Amino acid sequence: MTSRLTLSEQFFRDQADHGATGGLSTVLNRFSLIGRMLASEIMRAGFVGKLGYTGTTNVQDENVRQLDVIGNDTVNTVFDAIPMIAGIASEEMEDVHLPDGCEDGKYIIATDPLDGSGNVDVAGQMGTIFGIYKRLSSSGRPTMADFLQPGRNLVAAGYVLYGPCTMMVYSAGGPVHGFTLDRSIGTFFLTHPNIRIPEGAGAYAVNEANERKWSDKTQAMVRAFRRGETDCGPRAARYSGALVGDFHRTLLKGGIYMYPGEVQKPAGKLRLLYENGPLAFLCEKAGGLGSDGTRSILDIVPEQLHQRTPLFLGSKGDVEEAVRRLA
Repeated sequence: MTSRLTLSEQFFRDQADHGATGGLSTVLNRFSLIGRMLASEIMRAGFVGKLGYTGTTNVQDENVRQLDVIGNDTVNTVFDAIPMIAGIASEEMEDVHLPDGCEDGKYIIATDPLDGSGNVDVAGQMGTIFGIYKRLSSSGRPTMADFLQPGRNLVAAGYVLYGPCTMMVYSAGGPVHGFTLDRSIGTFFLTHPNIRIPEGAGAYAVNEANERKWSDKTQAMVRAFRRGETDCGPRAARYSGALVGDFHRTLLKGGIYMYPGEVQKPAGKLRLLYENGPLAFLCEKAGGLGSDGTRSILDIVPEQLHQRTPLFLGSKGDVEEAVRRLA
């Protein structure tokens, strides 16, 4: 551990150093609470019969696990009593959730409450992804325009990683910091200050089982990474099937994470508001780059809540090379 600085203490520093408000600090602190709550739920899921499916599908037409429901309900419950929240958009909900008293709320939340929930059956990594926006409308019930904002408008974003340890990584517009949960006392401590994504190192992460579904250019680009024929140098292959886990490794070790579009599904799988935007925000704050293969993820203005885009995240040189090869 590099410091005994707690997450709450860092929030106060953000207020002083980067103009963050007390309201924003409260929202971020609530995500640390969600992280602690879900870490506990995940650890005991196998003992209390919460590993399986609910028998329903979500708006994405994906099978819903019991932990998905728990994650979404936890986010809504934690923020229902916070007056500065105007609304919540979640991957697990078809429409937005408007807490009581939302008319006075200042912030909009976009979240994937539990990314990689399928990994619970094999004790794999999972995560909570979140982005925080200031609402555009001045008062009253928030409008859809308040939710459909580009990533450039994010005031803060982050994720909580559930694995061998529980970590919260976030930026409130300044540096990216990582905090590790001391489970014995329930407190996050700073362990990874001022994260900068390395250049010229790391791995490439992509589901190569989808190769037959990709365009010829995408196949050729991934093949160049696999064979070590890229200008950015040789890269080992690492892919866990959990977006937060794969991105976390890329953030710390360098390289590139890829989820390309397919010939039949050119928009890919991952959601712009709940996954791509927040992680691209973190990536760029750490010196990296996030792209959909042609433009910055942060410049895309969403047209609908559950919009999908291809995703390329990682070291700037790696992402720029992937984009060049796709052009």
